[in-house]
Amino acid sequence: MENKSKPVYRNYQQNIDYMRERLGVDKSFDVIQLDLEYADRKMALFLIDGFVKDDILHLLMKFLAKIEPGELEPDPLEKMLKTYLPYVELDKVDDLDVATDTVLAGPTALVIEGVDQIIMIDARTYPARSPQEPDLERVVRGSRDGFVETIVFNTALTRRRVRDRSLRMEYQSVGRRSKTDTCICYLEDIADPEKVKLLKKHLKSIDTDGLPMAEKTIEEFLGGRHWNPYPTIRYTERPDTAAAHLFEGHIIIIIDGSPSVMITPATFWHHLQHAEEYRQKPLVGAYLRFVRYIAVIASIFILPLYYLFSVNPELLPSALDYIGPSEFGVIPLLAQFLIAEIGIDMLRLATIHTPTALATALGLVAAILIGQVAVEVGLFSNEVVLYLALAAIGTFATPSYELSLANRMIRMLLLLATASFGVEGYVVGVTAWILYLMRMKTFQTGYLWPFIPFSPKAFIDVLIRTPIPLKRRRPTFLNPQDPDR
Repeated sequence: MENKSKPVYRNYQQNIDYMRERLGVDKSFDVIQLDLEYADRKMALFLIDGFVKDDILHLLMKFLAKIEPGELEPDPLEKMLKTYLPYVELDKVDDLDVATDTVLAGPTALVIEGVDQIIMIDARTYPARSPQEPDLERVVRGSRDGFVETIVFNTALTRRRVRDRSLRMEYQSVGRRSKTDTCICYLEDIADPEKVKLLKKHLKSIDTDGLPMAEKTIEEFLGGRHWNPYPTIRYTERPDTAAAHLFEGHIIIIIDGSPSVMITPATFWHHLQHAEEYRQKPLVGAYLRFVRYIAVIASIFILPLYYLFSVNPELLPSALDYIGPSEFGVIPLLAQFLIAEIGIDMLRLATIHTPTALATALGLVAAILIGQVAVEVGLFSNEVVLYLALAAIGTFATPSYELSLANRMIRMLLLLATASFGVEGYVVGVTAWILYLMRMKTFQTGYLWPFIPFSPKAFIDVLIRTPIPLKRRRPTFLNPQDPDR
């Protein structure tokens, strides 16, 4: 049910009492009410301490102090907005609830005696770090700036790279209590208006009290299948990556409080792209992409295949009969793999929670005390450690962290299916995995496009990093209004 509006009273004291009560001025030390009197009129400023630029408010108060009685007549609101408040970001609202919610977002509310509207002064500032290169998307040669946790900074970083007149930044508040600022960013002349409309509808339909985890909470509402491990939205912390997708016709979602922006729609192949491929010559970039594909494929299939060939050596040709453990260890091969998989995840979690100064010591413990000793005592075989390391390298070579975690879960499921049913289990498991991806959708687009449904030119562009001068068409699955680049 939509909240009813609360019109501003004609009585000044009623407005003050309502805003004091709704903002909890006497209950929260950082909510400030500043009572003033200029030009024989009572005024009050409501603001949040720490969200306001003090020097700007001090300057505006100096201007207000110079107003003589009678100079605000006959229309005090227009006089204040156009003459006596020399500031760029001014607005007026006629709803007390909107005014108080806006104050909680950072702007300052100015209540004036005898005026039935409230002036909002957006002189806010947020604690923010400087843009720096994101850890997950480093490049050897390229820009070193990255998105931060402040939405205004992120929109500025994006607009710096996309100076097109049709670039749209549409604001929307999500969360009944958190009132989280979100921004839908797209090129109006390129993006499919139906996709923009659909995304706005989805965001507007989100009914929750808050977004404590920012973009991840929104993804769970937009994704649809709650237990699907595969990401249908791509994340990036690089403004150049976001700009490249805007030019293709994608829609970007920027959320206040998160250094990651969401790219929609995003197919399976989008999660395998990396900025490093486009920071090198086309042939080098194509080679890097090819190597990455091999690593990702290995991370999914190498362990189940190795287990299958180890327990069924008759499947191997004589030239490959060396594959398989020479010594099986003191515990079954499947248990070795499962213990090692869980051990790697434990190590990953330990690394996240370990201070940087102790990270080297943790690496030594994991590599020497656990890995080497486990092999020497016979807990693991050397081959298990080797192939598990190859799978782990493929996991870490996956550009998308979310996709790497999903692939890791599929790897374990394939391993269990192979151990339970042998060759049949492996074949059925791989087939079920492919069918599952085929049925997935990302904003009404096939997740495996352009492989399924098949589009030859687009599929070649996915497999090979084609030179930019030859990419003259935008992806057809985005249905761009301007398909020619």
